Amino acid sequence: MEVWLIWLVIAVAAGVVEVFTLTAALGVLGAAALIPAALAALGLPLPIQLLTFTVAAAAGVVLVRPIALRHMRTPQVEQFGVDALVGKRAFVLREVTDRDGLVRIDGEEWTARPAFEDAEAIPVGAAVDVMRISGTTAYVFPHE
Repeated sequence: MEVWLIWLVIAVAAGVVEVFTLTAALGVLGAAALIPAALAALGLPLPIQLLTFTVAAAAGVVLVRPIALRHMRTPQVEQFGVDALVGKRAFVLREVTDRDGLVRIDGEEWTARPAFEDAEAIPVGAAVDVMRISGTTAYVFPHE
């Protein structure tokens, strides 16, 4: 088997495994394996290919690591799931009391309770703000 083809198989295998692991390390090694594959196709000897692979892999790690660390340290700006509903406006479908209630938040119906224990009942049709979500219950406060 040709040496350049072996390098190409290594590059593709590392790329495929990278897709499943998402570590960035194997992606760097796969990309680094493409350079000696090209050198092998040109007929350069194996020691030069190995040296080129080592230099390319080290350079890839040096270049990619700071970028990966910066992305890992960046706080998540967008909220997802029920966290995204906190602060939204909802409308009361069934009177909200400390025992029962139903509100519509972004087209979905949620059981609801007042956000504070001593709050008065919130009538049907009132606009409320979602203060927090616990399980399937939205804790709401009348919108002013």
